Amino acid sequence: MDSEDCLPEGGKLPELKLDARQAQGFISFFKKLPKDPRAIRFFDRRDYYTAHGENATFIAKTYYHTMTALRQLGGNSDGISSVSVSRAMFETIARNLLLDRTDHTLELYEGSGSSWRLTKSGTPGNIGSFEDILFANNDMQYSPVTVALFPVFREGQLYVALSFVDMTNRKLGLAEFPEDSRFTNVESALVALGCKECLLPADFEKSIDLQPLQDAISNCSILLTERKKAEFKSRDLVQDLGRIIRGSVEPVRDLLSQFDYALGTLGALVSYAELLADDTNYGNYTIEKFNLDCYMRLDSAAVRALNIVEGKTDVNKNFSLFGLMNRTCTAGMGKRLLNKWLKQPLIDVNEINNRLDMVQAFAEDPELRQGLRQQLKRISDIDRLTHALRKKSANLQPVVKLYQSCSRIPYIKGVLQQYNGQFSTSVMTRFLSSLEEWLTENRYGRFANLVETAIDLGQVDNGEYRISPLYSSDLAVLKDELSEVENHINNLHMHTATDLDLSVDKQLKLEKGPFGHVFRISKKDEQKVRKKLTTNYIIIETRKDGVKFTSAKLKKLGDQYQSLLGDYTSCQKKIVDNVVQVSCTFSEVFENFAAIISELDVLQSFADLAISCPVPYVRPDITTSEEGDIILQGSRHPCVEAQDGVNFIPNDCTLVRGKSWFQIITGPNMGGKSTFIRQVGVNVLMAQVGSFVPCDQASISVRDCIFARVGAGDCQLRGVSTFMQEMLETASILKGASEKSLIIIDELGRGTSTYDGFGLAWAICEHLVEVTRAPTLFATHFHELTALANKNGDQHQHVPDLGIANYHVGAHIDPSSRKLTMLYKVFIMIMSLFSSGSCVQKVEPGSCDQSFGIHVAEFANFPEAVIALAKSKAEELEDFTSAPNLSGEPSDEVGSKRKRVFSPDDVTRGAARARLLLEDFSALPLDEVDGSKATEMVAKLKSDFEKDAASNPWLQQFL
Repeated sequence: MDSEDCLPEGGKLPELKLDARQAQGFISFFKKLPKDPRAIRFFDRRDYYTAHGENATFIAKTYYHTMTALRQLGGNSDGISSVSVSRAMFETIARNLLLDRTDHTLELYEGSGSSWRLTKSGTPGNIGSFEDILFANNDMQYSPVTVALFPVFREGQLYVALSFVDMTNRKLGLAEFPEDSRFTNVESALVALGCKECLLPADFEKSIDLQPLQDAISNCSILLTERKKAEFKSRDLVQDLGRIIRGSVEPVRDLLSQFDYALGTLGALVSYAELLADDTNYGNYTIEKFNLDCYMRLDSAAVRALNIVEGKTDVNKNFSLFGLMNRTCTAGMGKRLLNKWLKQPLIDVNEINNRLDMVQAFAEDPELRQGLRQQLKRISDIDRLTHALRKKSANLQPVVKLYQSCSRIPYIKGVLQQYNGQFSTSVMTRFLSSLEEWLTENRYGRFANLVETAIDLGQVDNGEYRISPLYSSDLAVLKDELSEVENHINNLHMHTATDLDLSVDKQLKLEKGPFGHVFRISKKDEQKVRKKLTTNYIIIETRKDGVKFTSAKLKKLGDQYQSLLGDYTSCQKKIVDNVVQVSCTFSEVFENFAAIISELDVLQSFADLAISCPVPYVRPDITTSEEGDIILQGSRHPCVEAQDGVNFIPNDCTLVRGKSWFQIITGPNMGGKSTFIRQVGVNVLMAQVGSFVPCDQASISVRDCIFARVGAGDCQLRGVSTFMQEMLETASILKGASEKSLIIIDELGRGTSTYDGFGLAWAICEHLVEVTRAPTLFATHFHELTALANKNGDQHQHVPDLGIANYHVGAHIDPSSRKLTMLYKVFIMIMSLFSSGSCVQKVEPGSCDQSFGIHVAEFANFPEAVIALAKSKAEELEDFTSAPNLSGEPSDEVGSKRKRVFSPDDVTRGAARARLLLEDFSALPLDEVDGSKATEMVAKLKSDFEKDAASNPWLQQFL
């Protein structure tokens, strides 16, 4: 956040004005507040807010980026630092604390002098008190969840009891599952649930090491809240849940009977969230068993590696998968469901194909897709409106907006009914039948009748939400009296205009404001009528926008109008409360509408993305995890290709059981290895979410988990070394992955010595191949690891069909441009014209024979002395190092130097000649000559090239 965005224009902040007595009273109160390092406390001063003490310093540093924002309140001996915050800035800070950060809570106090009371408190997991501020000008993109955990040993096995509460959607859930020492299942559950806050018992038994659990919580950027172990109790839980859960208590009792320790975690959550203290919760919550095995598991490392969620530093929305795929139309609902789906990819083939059927239907029928988009754009956030209805301060506005949104349902139904494609039966089953059920007279029809009868919909366009006077005889009488007074006021408006010789409305305006009914004229017109104005009228104020004045008659009529309006409002309030209460009984109808509309929104969003890209996405073929392979032809990284100025080169990925199930990918830094392996993971995830994928053709065997180790991220900020973070993430893979998983590893072993790193990488590869046996993409700068592919022989006959394959990315450093250039794709395409060979993708079978580290340093303008010494030491190391003996046969020469297939000089000279060939070929006027002449020209280029290639081994490989 830039400082210029934080300080108001001119650098002036709201000024805290307290006399000595007021200041002393406030300081006395402030210093008695309990210490809480997590709490950021604001004090409402009506027009602005203040923060004090350490909070003031935090705000000045974090949001104003300057200590000059601080002011001293009180004397030097007992004074405290203070900072003032405008209302707009408070909204910015509140959004950052509760939606972006997960290390603080927020408290708001109201009062004066030494008497203040806490009126609002919020945490990243419970934002309810601040929803009006947080989402006044922004959609709600996710529903924060609070989780409670309780680890326990049972029969020698570590188990974790988990419960969660989603206070936005009023949902509870619980689960119990076995766990490993790294708490990998917990981390996956926290990711899947979108958890923002986690409760743990503070006084826990010492036999369980909680540090790995706390690390898992920290990895997911979740606020950790410790509670007394005594709060994790289940006494009276059935009775308590019976009050807040919708429907009969018997199903609740049956569900709870399946759990032991999870009951305590649920009890802790009910107490912590104070669910019983708010009677609007009664009968409005649902409860479910959370089953982690229903979805693909993703840990925090995979979420980061695949760029699933939006990052704070993203330059544009296409940097993340969520930002790219979010083509939703509804206000908030579609975004939240997309966020949920991306963290809960499906593993059921039928469910995946059901979603893909809908995406295909929308993609193939532009009228269907566009018709839906036009209707969905007009729908408000039904979930939040329903939530607002339940508040004690609810008014008619959410009732009217719900009516307006739900009134689009018949039109959406009509759009769907017009579709008669191959998936029409699925559309009927999945959407139309539900819509028809909920649109019946006994459901939505009753709500529509209530609104149309009770509310004056004609006034809504004017921003007024009133009960219709026809709904109540008392209101009707007051309405008539109000109308009569309004007529008198309008007649007086015309009479005054005649008296002052001004035109009605154009020159003499009638307004309602803080002064009641008043007249206003421009300062120019005031000069014309000043004499009569000062004699017969009462001037209220003079400003740039004109002069406001009244008269004795207008003031009398205005007072009469305000008195009647007060009576009308008082009479109306009772009816409003009744209408709101009755509307609340339709919550289940609204929730079902919201679920259907959100799903339609996300699926049409997938279709819109698939057909609007420069290269359209395709529908993947889905097979179970026990069969099929992962074959992506012409695959691309959706986020990378969406960036401006990027000309993305597609690649094939063929993870075939027994042949290339484990792929070792070598090549230089900047060569595209990381992008390639990540794009495979992203394609698999998109397919299992139910989206088309950026490929020419795709076949995907469903994966139950994606493990990714592609960078240390911000581990240093948490006091963890890069190498330790690397090892912790790899340990999670080794312990948590199964043959049904997908594993993506990039440059393992960089954080330690070459020997240790290579040894670890080798051992990890062997374990993944022989024990885990999951499809794996292992990108490495240790090109010696490619010798693993030779181990399909005698040493490992007990493991049939290991399926290790080597792939590499080629590179060339252009001396003229001093850039590392990936030439293989274009060059080999030209060479194929000469040799009638096939076009090979940039990521190709076979191993890379060398590293380009010193080349990169050289062309990054390192000092020549440093480059020379680096080359010398590299050659010494190669002389010293034994070539790896992988065959098990005795070596003829111990410590022999490893031979490089191509020397750097061969590569540099050869690539320069290759570039010259490409330039000469592109300059040929092939479209201006006949076939025989064109063949002659190409043959001449080929002949010259073959002569030069005779002395260059690197070029000979292409001939």
